[in-house]
Amino acid sequence: MGKFILKVPDMSCKHCVMRITKALEELGEKKFEVKLESKTVEIETENLENVKAKLSEIDYPIESVESL
Repeated sequence: MGKFILKVPDMSCKHCVMRITKALEELGEKKFEVKLESKTVEIETENLENVKAKLSEIDYPIESVESL
């Protein structure tokens, strides 16, 4: 399992945060925090590719990934 910071530049409001949170919960992810101020998602996951694909699917593509 890895910890990552995902940069999500298209996140702009609380509605975006709710959509991203719902999508991650649908994937079964539990350890994550969506941060509107920095437009990032801090997540601990085994399925980074699934997370990236899901966020792209709901129109929040990842700009960059940083490992923690």
